[in-house]
Amino acid sequence: MWAEGILGEVMGDREQARKLFQRAFQCQQAGQLEDASKLYQASIAEHPTAEAHTFLGWVYSLGGSYEKAIAECKRGIETDPSLGNPYNDIGGYLIELGRPDDAVPWLRKAMAARRYEARHYPHINMARIHKQRGDLLEALAELTEALTKEPNDRRVIRSIRRLQARVN
Repeated sequence: MWAEGILGEVMGDREQARKLFQRAFQCQQAGQLEDASKLYQASIAEHPTAEAHTFLGWVYSLGGSYEKAIAECKRGIETDPSLGNPYNDIGGYLIELGRPDDAVPWLRKAMAARRYEARHYPHINMARIHKQRGDLLEALAELTEALTKEPNDRRVIRSIRRLQARVN
């Protein structure tokens, strides 16, 4: 009986955290970043997940607070190092901060992550770095790899076409 009560509390925390996370995401999508931030923090307080930390970082980045976003993503990695999102997001934030060389190892970790649905994103970010450096063929190779992972991403297809036009 005692163990069932404890287990119920733990499961309740996870369920409450999930509900808070969903509400936070809805607020984020609606542009209500302050509310989203508070709800992600509440979700983390109930039951920390790599996703909640990463999405809280995303909210911080939308407000231009890239260093806070990076710190939150690192907390996400500490919570679950198998999730690819925080590695990619750190890489993207470092690119925005003008530190592409620092971004590369994070993007490579995102590519190798065991648990990651959007496997094309780190390749898109690597393409950004190569494009900034003027290495259009390498950028094209990364975008082509992104397309193999997400064949229906129209943004990737358009980017490939634009780069092909510049290379030719």
